[in-house]
Amino acid sequence: MKISDLLALSYENLRRRKGRTALTVAGVVIGTFLIVIMVSLGIAVNVGFDEMLQSMGDLRKITVYGWGVNGSEVQLNDDAVAQMSKLDHVLVATPYYQPRYLSFNLVAGKNDRYQTGYVELYGIYPEALEMMQYELKSGSYLPEKGTVPSGNKPKVQVVVGEQLGYNFTDTKKKGENAYRWQGMTDAAGNELPPFVDILSDTMTLKSQGSEDDKQLVYQMDVLGVLLQDNEKGYETYGGVFMDLNVLKKLESDYMRMNNIKAETTNTYDQVVVMVDDIDNVEAVEEYINDELGFQTGGMSSWREQMQGQSQMLQLILGGLGAVSLFVAALSIVNTMSMSILERTREIGVMKVLGCGIGKIRTLFLLEASMIGLTGGLLGIGISYLVSFALNHFAPFLMMSGLGNILPMYGSKISVIPVWLSVGSVFFATLIGFVAGILPAGRAVKISALEAIRHE
Repeated sequence: MKISDLLALSYENLRRRKGRTALTVAGVVIGTFLIVIMVSLGIAVNVGFDEMLQSMGDLRKITVYGWGVNGSEVQLNDDAVAQMSKLDHVLVATPYYQPRYLSFNLVAGKNDRYQTGYVELYGIYPEALEMMQYELKSGSYLPEKGTVPSGNKPKVQVVVGEQLGYNFTDTKKKGENAYRWQGMTDAAGNELPPFVDILSDTMTLKSQGSEDDKQLVYQMDVLGVLLQDNEKGYETYGGVFMDLNVLKKLESDYMRMNNIKAETTNTYDQVVVMVDDIDNVEAVEEYINDELGFQTGGMSSWREQMQGQSQMLQLILGGLGAVSLFVAALSIVNTMSMSILERTREIGVMKVLGCGIGKIRTLFLLEASMIGLTGGLLGIGISYLVSFALNHFAPFLMMSGLGNILPMYGSKISVIPVWLSVGSVFFATLIGFVAGILPAGRAVKISALEAIRHE
């Protein structure tokens, strides 16, 4: 007997017992549906955590601090940064240097009418901006080798955040009229531009200090404007980037000009390491902690904690669904056992006609597996419909009493990935197969002569 014959015979046997087969399949459908939906709720929580963390910053970014693990003494200097840059899966490692002894304010307009109180200035390796996927709205990134300002009207090359112009205040106005902010409108509802156009207006950096301090004055040469990206941070809004070595030179000049003697600026408070993929962040961070000895921080540690919570939630919810599928397996065992009792004579005839024991066992295992497969396919189909409904009506559900029951941290309540669909159908089929082993074993043990005489 060919496998095709066995499949056809199995289907016919199930079809003849429509009522019993339908009820058994329904049990598998319910079990599969509950497992898929319950697990999908947990997966959605995990996805929501990632969405939340992504809005707070890039998950592939590791911040390395200038102190050691457990208080150990370490030096976060250029050599340490070079070591991190050579690690597998690291796209770039760069200091995010902010001067310790020098701060700038920014002025523009006639007689320095427009001013900022303080400028968020970052010194980084020039190639880091592009490698860290800071997107340009216009212009270009910093050149590979920064130009040290010189001459009577020295210029410093920078890349600035898109909304830097809104950081200026008008010193000739008072109250609210002295400020502009993003989204501010006039009486007619038209959006007001910032006081300073960062692309066309001349902006000057002036060092801040006491009245006796000498000033450093540089005209800003804006090479590029970063597209505002809240996931990247404030620097894309109003930060100013320049070449690390150029910024350190400016600070050194200021310290020498004002006779400031202090510790070397060859160490950094923090370094940012960009990894190529989220899945590789943990390994890179462990190496920096364990082998290089530096303390680190980043979104990945939060992500691990949240993933642990969501995995526990998935296990609990999936376990509830598994109970239903276990009950469905018992139903398959009962259905197949009843089928064997009703078909005892049929089994005897098959044996007398020379049908092998293996073929008989395969026949009943196929019937049980077909019940599991059918229930799994129907269960996953219903799961997709329910998942779609949950996500489509999510806002209404959150406003109703169900908002306290359904977990939702992101844009969706339920997420069913492909692996869950395929896995659930396979698992349902496997449950049917396993449930059919005992009844199939009983079928092959029936005596042919006794089976023929059976009424």
